[in-house]
Amino acid sequence: MAFLEITGVRKSFGASVAVESFHLAVARGEFVSFLGPSGCGKTTTLRMVAGFEKPTSGRIVIDGVDVTDTPPNRRNVGMVFQSYALFPNMTVADNIGFGLKVARRPAGEIQERVTELLRIIHMPEYGRSYPYQLSGGQQQRVALARALAIQPKLLLLDEPLSALDAKIRASLRQEIRDIQRQLGITTIYVTHDQEEAMALSDRIVVMSRGRIEQVGTPFEVYNFPATRFVASFVGTLNVLQATVADAATGRLSVQGQEIRVARPLPEHAPGASVGVAIRPELISLDGQAGHDANRLSGTVADVTFLGPIVRVQMHLSGDVLHIDIFNNPQLRPPQPGAPITVRFAPDACLVLDDA
Repeated sequence: MAFLEITGVRKSFGASVAVESFHLAVARGEFVSFLGPSGCGKTTTLRMVAGFEKPTSGRIVIDGVDVTDTPPNRRNVGMVFQSYALFPNMTVADNIGFGLKVARRPAGEIQERVTELLRIIHMPEYGRSYPYQLSGGQQQRVALARALAIQPKLLLLDEPLSALDAKIRASLRQEIRDIQRQLGITTIYVTHDQEEAMALSDRIVVMSRGRIEQVGTPFEVYNFPATRFVASFVGTLNVLQATVADAATGRLSVQGQEIRVARPLPEHAPGASVGVAIRPELISLDGQAGHDANRLSGTVADVTFLGPIVRVQMHLSGDVLHIDIFNNPQLRPPQPGAPITVRFAPDACLVLDDA
C-alpha cells in the first residue's frame, strides 16, 4: 500500500475550481515534485495534504490513516515555506527546537535533537545566532531543520528556494536531496522551476489548470511527454507546423520541406495539420548527423552564448527553430544571416495533434 494516497481530491473556492480529480499514490521514502505554472493548483494541493485547506471532495490518507478531516497539528507533517517564517527573537537553536518544546519534550532530548539537526544542515556553530545574522540560504536550512525536528512522517516544501539566487539555489537543492535520502523521509516538493524538479525528484507530477497532465520520472516526463502542455512546459521545445504527406510512411511537409517521423500515422489523413515537437539538443548542424536523418534548411536569425551551450536560432519560413550545440572554442558558430542546414533523426520527432 502507498504511504500517501490522494484519491479523487477536488477543491473549489465558490465557483472557481482550483484542483480537479487529483489522484496520486506516493511510496514511502519517495521524493515527488508538483510542477506547473502559477495558478495550476500545486500549492493548494500541498496545503490540503498539510491540512491547511479542506478538500471539497475526495480523500487523503497518510500511512494508512485517513487524515482528510484531521487538523494540521495532528497529522505529524513537517512544512517548509517560501518565506522562512523563523521567529526573529529566537536563536537558531530555539527556532529548531520550537516544535519539540511545544510538544513538551524533555530539555535534554530537545538539545540532543537540535545538535543533531545543526550537524545535518552543516551549521553546528550557528546555534546561538539569530535569523538576522544569517544569509537567505542559511535561514532556509534552519527552516528545514525546524520542520524535521518533530520527526514528521511526511515533509512538505512549498517553493522553498524561489527567493534565493541561482547559485545558492542549486547548492541548497542538492543539500535538501541529500538530507531527504539520509533520513528516508517521504517528501512532496512544490516548484514552478522545471530544472529544480528534474534535479530533485524520483517522480514529477506536472499540473495545469488544476489537473494532472502527467506523472512520471524526470526521464519519462522530459523524453516522453504525454500531452502537448507537458511537451512545451518541461524543457525548451521546438514545435513546427506540418501537414501529413503520407501517413503510412510517416512523411510530413514542413514549410515545403519533407521530413519523416519514426512511426506511421494511421489516425491522420493526408493534408491534416499536426505539430512536430523536437528538443533543441537533438538537432545537429549539417554533417554532424547520420545519413538517414531529416534535413531542414533556413537562415540563421541569432546566436546566443549560454556557456557550455551555444543556441542557434534558425528562421524556417514562418517557423523558428532553436538548435543547441556544445560550445567548442575551436569552432566558430554560424553567423546571423548565413544559410544553414540542420539534421535530426526521425525518432527525435514527437507528433502532436494540432489542438
